[in-house]
Amino acid sequence: MSAFSDTRFHEHAIFVVDDEPVNLKLLERILSAEGYRNVVSIGDPFMVLPAYREHQPALILLDLNMPGMSGFEVMEQLAGLQDPLMPPIVILTAQNQQDSLLQALQQGARDYVTKPFDRRELLMRVRNFLDAHLAHRMVRDQKAHLEVLVSERTRELQETRLEIIRRLGHAAEYRDEETGNHIIRMSQMCALLARKLGWSESRCDLILHASPMHDIGKIGIPDAILLKPGKLDPDEWQIMKTHAEIGARLLDGNDSELLSMAREIALSHHEKWDGSGYPAGLSGKDIPLSGRIAALADVFDALTSERPYKRAWKLEDAVALIRDNRGKHFDPELADLFLADVDSFVQIKNAYRD
Repeated sequence: MSAFSDTRFHEHAIFVVDDEPVNLKLLERILSAEGYRNVVSIGDPFMVLPAYREHQPALILLDLNMPGMSGFEVMEQLAGLQDPLMPPIVILTAQNQQDSLLQALQQGARDYVTKPFDRRELLMRVRNFLDAHLAHRMVRDQKAHLEVLVSERTRELQETRLEIIRRLGHAAEYRDEETGNHIIRMSQMCALLARKLGWSESRCDLILHASPMHDIGKIGIPDAILLKPGKLDPDEWQIMKTHAEIGARLLDGNDSELLSMAREIALSHHEKWDGSGYPAGLSGKDIPLSGRIAALADVFDALTSERPYKRAWKLEDAVALIRDNRGKHFDPELADLFLADVDSFVQIKNAYRD
């Protein structure tokens, strides 16, 4: 069940921006039937900014081809507001041209829905993006909340905070094939590596709770790419790689240690020691240490786990890959710590089996 599947979830404003009255009525009917009570239909794209200031939407469904002002121009105007809590934008398009969709995604759109609309597909996207955006709002509001809550609620606040983090970590699972136990194992392995490096227990706890959000940006990758059973083509791969930056943007804007590390990991866990990774092509110690730790833990668990699209690797093959990529993909010191105590990592896998 969604973390926000109560009455409050359905009260947040959803903008539907389309110059075609038929499309507006159809989307109103679909969303209203699902219980969303605050659907704001906008047929004139010039009215988006005034409506935005009035309603503060949690999600925007936006047509690209409109007279007078295109969806791209609407996105530029919204970006100009520099709202740190800008809601996700889902494009409504009858186009299948890759260039238009890439341009929309590059300008900040999170996803797209092709006309004619598939009701279940549309509602899935609406639910998932509202879920993640409202969780983001809650995290951003925590600092203000802490200033007014009394000391006896400190423990309760901490539990609430970690629950939000766990829900953010699971958000990508709505659309990905990975299991919840993957992020549990991966985070436990991150904490183990950190402990072997000599980190304090508080820092080990920090990476334990921050690392589950490493792939949160995958909620911004279209299903056609994220769930494609075959190999991605070059354009699709470029879109897939943006999940690191999407995750960093989602986690940005909060100065807590926990979310700062989570953002760092989301952005850097696909960087490689030799500089051949993404998104920035960082190398060596220019890669944040938390990202280097997450990279090794993530790869080891992914290799040795079964997925719908692959068999689990044998342990010896996964260990050989890490040994072969010491100083290439992985930090040599971290690879050595792993190779010196593989059994401890296997124990984590056995403790949290799928």
